[in-house]
Amino acid sequence: MTLVKQGLLSLMLIGCVASGISAANVSRGVSVVMPLSKGTVHGVVRFEELKEGVRMFGQLAGFTPNSTHGFHVHECGDCTGLEGASAGGHYNPTQMVHGGPEMDHHHRGDLGNLEADGNGVASFNVTIKGLYLNGPQSIIGRGVIIHEKADDLTTQPSGGSGARIGCGVIGISQ
Repeated sequence: MTLVKQGLLSLMLIGCVASGISAANVSRGVSVVMPLSKGTVHGVVRFEELKEGVRMFGQLAGFTPNSTHGFHVHECGDCTGLEGASAGGHYNPTQMVHGGPEMDHHHRGDLGNLEADGNGVASFNVTIKGLYLNGPQSIIGRGVIIHEKADDLTTQPSGGSGARIGCGVIGISQ
């Protein structure tokens, strides 16, 4: 196993263990999303902590053209399982019901949906209130999961968005 693969595996395996660790003075994060067994989605999600929340921006490719996909932060930064179950459920430190990021009550990890264009590419730039890169509820070390279908923003506990097709671990970025 190469040193790069060993390092990535170590980062993935500590994701859930690190979920109680508080990051400090982190201004940016990054997640490299790779396909799970039922998907081809791949790309990069970037995070920037702002006064009003966390700005998420990036581009993911490999979707069916003109499709919609649920997008969530999950409890664990563990993408080792082929089906993505190792990432756990939606990140929900406040024990809320599932919903959309603009709703009063929702999991902190509920990010809404990604819209793929005619080329199967989803570009996004959104600020999510209630997410943090610092402190006891930091999302650093957690997982980003992309789902096969749209999140209906109401079905409990996961929005009815189907199988997990892409996964990435949220790390600290320069």
